Amino acid sequence: MQAAIRLETTVLPGNRVEVTAPELPEGAKVEVIVMLPQDGVARRRMSMLELVKSLPPGPRAFDTWEEYERFLQEEKDSWE
Repeated sequence: MQAAIRLETTVLPGNRVEVTAPELPEGAKVEVIVMLPQDGVARRRMSMLELVKSLPPGPRAFDTWEEYERFLQEEKDSWE
């Protein structure tokens, strides 16, 4: 088998890259190196706020801020 295969492909929706080559045996571990062309678009750096806003909504321990504050106060009261 060849030591390397060079091919070009297009980035698919979802920022995915798919490689199909008949000479690749199924189940084999391979190393993939992706090189952008010199004039390729570099990924823009995000601010922390942009990153946080881009995250999917996750489970919350409390539905409202008031519920959280009530829980916190009950915890504080139990310490005394």
